[in-house]
Amino acid sequence: MSEFFSMGGYGGYIWASYGVTALAMIVLLIATLRGLRSSRIEREQLEAVLQSRRPRRTKKTQQVS
Repeated sequence: MSEFFSMGGYGGYIWASYGVTALAMIVLLIATLRGLRSSRIEREQLEAVLQSRRPRRTKKTQQVS
């Protein structure tokens, strides 16, 4: 088992590269999730602004005679 982890004497380099890659992927995942959340919040704010600017439709319930 120790031969597997030592990998012919290059284990330190190989496991370090795996660690750096895993860390980069975790950071990328977190950045992506934050970006998605911020985009969703911005979209909701824009939809709220658009809803407030649209003219409201009123039903004509009374006819002028």
